[in-house]
Amino acid sequence: MPRKEERAVTAAEANRRFSHILRDVRQDGARFLVTAHGAPVARIVPTNGEDDGAAERAKAALLRRLEQQPVVVGDPWTRDELYD
Repeated sequence: MPRKEERAVTAAEANRRFSHILRDVRQDGARFLVTAHGAPVARIVPTNGEDDGAAERAKAALLRRLEQQPVVVGDPWTRDELYD
């Protein structure tokens, strides 16, 4: 099934019509490109249960970064010190 064409909406319009936009996305598979000051800033698209792998790629990148970070051991602290 071919993708539906994106409709551009301003951020202000998307804010005012958010529930209507979500309904169109859910019911009709509509796709929206949200703009601010004429520049694209976000997309509202149906998920259809699809996973483009972005979450897995982000998780893998985070884990790679954490593996490269040195372990920092600080002085022990008490619960009371935590809340001071």
